[in-house]
Amino acid sequence: MKAQDLKNSILQLAIQGKLVEQRAEEGTAKELLEKIAAEKKQLILEGKIKKQKPLPAINEEVIPFDIPESWEWVRLAEIGEIVGGGTPKTGSSDFWNGGDIPWLTPADMKFVPGKYVKSGERFITEQGLKGSSARLMPKGTIIYSSRAPIGYIAIAENALATNQGFKSLVPYEARINEYIYYCLISRTNEIISRASGTTFKEISGSEFGLSVVPLPPLEEQKRIVAKIEEMMPYVEKYDVAYSEVAMLNKKFPEDMQKSILQYAIQGKLVEQRKEDGTAEELYQQIQEEKKKLIEEGKIKKTKALPEITEDEIPFDIPENWKWVRLGNLLNKLTDGTHSTPKYTVTGVPFISVKDVSGGKMDFSNTKFISQEEHDSLYKRCNPEKDDILLTKVGTTGIPVIVDNDQEFSLFVSVALLKFNTDLIFNKYFMYAIKAPVVQIQARENTRGVGNKNWVMRDIANTILPLPPLNEQKRIVDELEKLLPYTKQLVK
Repeated sequence: MKAQDLKNSILQLAIQGKLVEQRAEEGTAKELLEKIAAEKKQLILEGKIKKQKPLPAINEEVIPFDIPESWEWVRLAEIGEIVGGGTPKTGSSDFWNGGDIPWLTPADMKFVPGKYVKSGERFITEQGLKGSSARLMPKGTIIYSSRAPIGYIAIAENALATNQGFKSLVPYEARINEYIYYCLISRTNEIISRASGTTFKEISGSEFGLSVVPLPPLEEQKRIVAKIEEMMPYVEKYDVAYSEVAMLNKKFPEDMQKSILQYAIQGKLVEQRKEDGTAEELYQQIQEEKKKLIEEGKIKKTKALPEITEDEIPFDIPENWKWVRLGNLLNKLTDGTHSTPKYTVTGVPFISVKDVSGGKMDFSNTKFISQEEHDSLYKRCNPEKDDILLTKVGTTGIPVIVDNDQEFSLFVSVALLKFNTDLIFNKYFMYAIKAPVVQIQARENTRGVGNKNWVMRDIANTILPLPPLNEQKRIVDELEKLLPYTKQLVK
C-alpha cells in the first residue's frame, strides 16, 4: 500500500465514524445543526448573507456509506456560505500596486506545505477588492479550488481573497472548519465526478454547495481531527520508507545480477577442477595461435600491451586462473567506419550503438548502405557470427554476441572483438564484460564531455580474469540458470 492509499484509508475511516469512538455526552450532530441553522438565520437577518433557495432533501441515492446514529448527512451549503472569487483588472495599477490583501490563484495552492494558507504571490488593494467580484473571506475559511485543478484545499490563516478558480466555504460555525477540511479531502473524487466542462473541468458554486458530507457532533469532530493529525506523521514516515523500499526493489534485480556476475568472475560460482588445466596454459595456446596467424598473414600484429601490475588487480582469483588484458586474447580489435556513409532505402544494415544498446542486436530500425559500400567497409571491419560487438560511444560497455549470419557493417560507435572460439568461450567474455570489474574500467576510461567515448586503446588494456576453457563453459551454464530469476525477484 502506498502512503497516499494509507492516508486515504485513514480519512475514509474518520468520516465513517470508525476512527474514534462515539460518546453520548457529546450530544448529536442534529443539535449542532440546529445551532448552525440559528446562526445562519441571524446572518440573514443582519443582511450579511442572502437567503437561499431550499436545498434538495438528502435521499438514499446520494448517501455513499453508513454513519453513526449521532451523525447527520448535510449539504455544504447547509453549514456554510459558498463564496467564489474574482480578478481585478490587471491594467488598473490602483487595483494592485501597494496592495496588502492576499489574493490567491490555484497555482499558489500547489506549493502550500500544510493545512493553512496565508498568502500567494500577489496582493490586491482595497480598490481592487471593491472593483471586482473577489471577496475578502475571514480567517478560518476553507479555500477550495474549483478548476485547474479541482481539489486544492487549505484553511485561511488570515483574511484573504481568491480569483474565480475557487469555490470556498465560510462555515457558519467556525469550529467545524478543520473537520470539514479533512472531509473535503476525502470527498474530492466524488466532487470531481460532478464537475462539467470540455476544455477543463470545473465545479460550480451551486454544485459544490450540493455536496453531501457526514457531520459528527462538534466535540467528536475535534477528537477526529486530533487523531488524524496524530497519525499523519507516521504516514509521512511510512511514505519515506515506502519510497526507499520501492527504490531498492527497482534496483534489486540489477544489483543481484551484478553480484552474481561478480561472484562468477571471482571463481566462486562453480568449483575448480584439476583436469581443466590452468589459464596460464590456455593463455600460452592463445598466444601461439595468434603468432601462427600473424606469420600466415591472416591477422595483423599489434603493439605489445603493458604487463599487469599488482596495483591494477582488484581482487583475488583462483590459482589456476590468470589476469589478462582483453587485447591479448583477441585476434582482432577494431571499430566501425569513422565516416558517415551514404544511406540507402534498402540494402545492407548499418549498425550503430542504438541498434545494440538494448543488450541484443536489433535490426528493426537500422539504416542501410549499398552493397558496394558495405564491401568496402567490410575489408577493415568484418563482423561475423560468434564475434562480440561492444558499444564504445555514448552508452559504453554493452557487449552483444553476433548470433546470426546476416551481413552488416558497423559505425564507429561500436567495436568489434574477434576471438579464437576454439580456445575462448565467447559467452563467458560477454558476461565478464557485463560484470562490475569491467564496467568500472569502462566508466573510468570513458573520455569526452558530450558523446563520451571508450577509446580502442583503453578497451585493449582492460583487465579481466581468464579461467580454463571448460570452467568458462561451466560458469556460463550456471549463469544462464541463475540470471533469469533476477528479473522475477520483485514480481
